[in-house]
Amino acid sequence: MTSKTFLPPLTQIPVSLQTIADYEIEAEKHLPEMVWHYLQGGAMDEISVRNNLAQFQNLHLIPRMLRDLTQGNTSCEILGQTFPHPIFVAPIGHQQQFHPEAEAATALAAEVLGSNMILSTFTNTDMRTFKPKNPYKWFQLYWQGDRNKSLALVKLAEAQNFTAIVITVDSPHTGIRDRERRAFFHLPENMQHPHTPAHIPLPELQEGDHPVFNGLMKIAPTWDDIAWMVKQTDLPILLKGIVSPLDAQLAIQHGIQGLIVSNHGGRVLDTCIPPLKALQLIKKTVPHDFPLLYDGGVRRGSDVFKAIALGASAVLVGRPCIYGLATAGALGVAHVLKILKEEFEITMALMGTATLADIQPDMVIELS
Repeated sequence: MTSKTFLPPLTQIPVSLQTIADYEIEAEKHLPEMVWHYLQGGAMDEISVRNNLAQFQNLHLIPRMLRDLTQGNTSCEILGQTFPHPIFVAPIGHQQQFHPEAEAATALAAEVLGSNMILSTFTNTDMRTFKPKNPYKWFQLYWQGDRNKSLALVKLAEAQNFTAIVITVDSPHTGIRDRERRAFFHLPENMQHPHTPAHIPLPELQEGDHPVFNGLMKIAPTWDDIAWMVKQTDLPILLKGIVSPLDAQLAIQHGIQGLIVSNHGGRVLDTCIPPLKALQLIKKTVPHDFPLLYDGGVRRGSDVFKAIALGASAVLVGRPCIYGLATAGALGVAHVLKILKEEFEITMALMGTATLADIQPDMVIELS
């Protein structure tokens, strides 16, 4: 694959950047081709990547008129904590690929915009450098193949005033990513990961061992590990990557206090159920007030509205934040979040909804 030249990050936002789609086009100009394919790609034929976006296009809005909206606001309460709005920053690792300031830039933007940021285990920025008094930060844990190593990260997050733990459970093994392999994707050798190796060490295989089932799957977490971790911390624990109603019920039985419904952006298991469908199925099987967050394919404020109408307490935004980061660092991430926040506010107003509680399932309809 031929290499391309790419531009340095911008230091101010041009007026031409008005939407997330604009940022997607711009971001490609600022990234090496290999990194761009890593960001945009997914598993196998990338059907899930496309479906995550397409699912919103099939949902149409049914607005209500003539309502008093003068007391409107976008605040939401999740796990006893109040957030200014329901647009959260998804956990994304290795952010130094996209901008030299990495997660520090993303965190600054998130704080300024009042977005709850979920910091990845694979951060290039030490969690101890984040502002301890910023209340809008959660820590995402990739299981470290060992209870004590995993707990050490949770305890560090506790000490740094992170207010919840998100355990990602849908990627015990890397997805088969054809696009990445064709691009010969690899992380830089000198890239620092202060809290964990860039790749969790594999168990030593014995003769006759299966490389998958006796490899990474041997050190993958189980429900017993989740139940154990719940008992080790006073922080609420959410599971990210649940798409089955049966697993949602198991999560509640094991002490989990919230779920992030996600298919990992289509990056792990191709043709996995679209998360918006999974959200609707899970919503029917959990208590009414059980926190369900949504992750996957959000590109417009109207997408945020649709996810909340179908049962989400908040939404996570991943790739769009990285488009902003690659384009203009913290300034770009802040602008991306501002675009989504303003689009969501206007959608709420035009839909006749003053608060998130007013956003109801009968305000959306699916058309084939």
